[in-house]
Amino acid sequence: MLTSPLPVNGDRAQDSAVHGFVDQAGALVDLDPDVAQVLKSSYREVSVQVPIRRDDGSLLVTQGYRVQHNGARGPYKGGIRFHPRADLDEVRTLASLMTWKTALHDLPFGGAKGGLQVDPSDLSAGEVESLTRRFAMSISHVLGVYRDVPAPDVNTDAQVMAWLMDAYSSRHGYSPASVTGKPVSLGGAPGREAATGRGLVYVLEAAARRWGVDLAGQRVVIQGFGNVGSWAARDLHALGARIIAVSDIGGAVLNDRGLDVLALDRAVRAGYSVADAHDVEHENIDPDELLTLDCDILVPAALGEAVTEHNAGQVRAGIIAEGANHPLTPEADAILNDRGVRVIPDILANGGGVTGSYFEWTQNIQQFQWREEQFNTELKNRLERAFDEVAEFSEQHGCSQRLASYAIAVRRVAEAVTVRGYI
Repeated sequence: MLTSPLPVNGDRAQDSAVHGFVDQAGALVDLDPDVAQVLKSSYREVSVQVPIRRDDGSLLVTQGYRVQHNGARGPYKGGIRFHPRADLDEVRTLASLMTWKTALHDLPFGGAKGGLQVDPSDLSAGEVESLTRRFAMSISHVLGVYRDVPAPDVNTDAQVMAWLMDAYSSRHGYSPASVTGKPVSLGGAPGREAATGRGLVYVLEAAARRWGVDLAGQRVVIQGFGNVGSWAARDLHALGARIIAVSDIGGAVLNDRGLDVLALDRAVRAGYSVADAHDVEHENIDPDELLTLDCDILVPAALGEAVTEHNAGQVRAGIIAEGANHPLTPEADAILNDRGVRVIPDILANGGGVTGSYFEWTQNIQQFQWREEQFNTELKNRLERAFDEVAEFSEQHGCSQRLASYAIAVRRVAEAVTVRGYI
């Protein structure tokens, strides 16, 4: 029997960090202590065993989770990730983050997250499909168009969402609105794939206008060249920014004159690491060095806790836009804030994905599809409005953008909890 690898350590530090931000935000908006108790715990946590037969006949047993944190503002919403470290602690923390993210962007959703503890790179496509379908059937009783709507996350994509939707539909009838991030041919929204990375750029544009920064010519470093990082790189490049360094799981590359982003993207889509993109002029560097390169804008768009108290003092960017979830530890956040580095927090900067999912969900319910131009226009309008709200709160209360984001979100969720009579 084979079993998927267990995480090296849990994510209790992340959980504690989110609780800490919620506590600080609650104090800022005079949160009722009884409401605070409701907001600190999850409504439902589902843990399931997911066994499949591998292609060679051996048995693979993985553990899967779906955590629904708070649904006061609407159906639970959140991605499903396939990763060895996707344990209950991590999924619980990310579900909480989704509650604050959907509230901050004023979407009619609550927060949820799902995870399967497995490394999909070790599996064949058929094995990934079998795992997805088995996992979907195991948690289908807590999913639904108006109950809980999953989306892609780390190591999952439109194809995985298609399998998940098909498995759910086999039990509940054809339900395209039961998941988002699907292929366009199955009801996915044109523009959804790019929404998280593109949305980050829309937020950066709004920040640049407010702070008097010209994005053209800005030197940008991006950690992670997956869906979020690659789209952010392309759109920033189109605005005239100079992408000087990027990284992925295979390594990191640097060209101070600016990387050929389009050629790099073609290489990665062909299956190469950025470090093996031979048609792109670059030098290979240590991935750990990437975060401390001299640049104007740093976009951590990989996994969490990339910047800690150990390397925050060496970060030389003036602006950090968090493309990943929780890429800065609280200690690093405090160090950077003291140094005057402007940090656009994850629940604001990477909110384009869930906003795009909202658009897809509403279109599926209506059985009507927008043009991509309309999708992008609506996405930009909503993200600009969210940034302006956060910036105004931050300036009025003399607090960081992270604390301002949490304060706005906590206040909205608290109002929903109270009005609905949860307590």
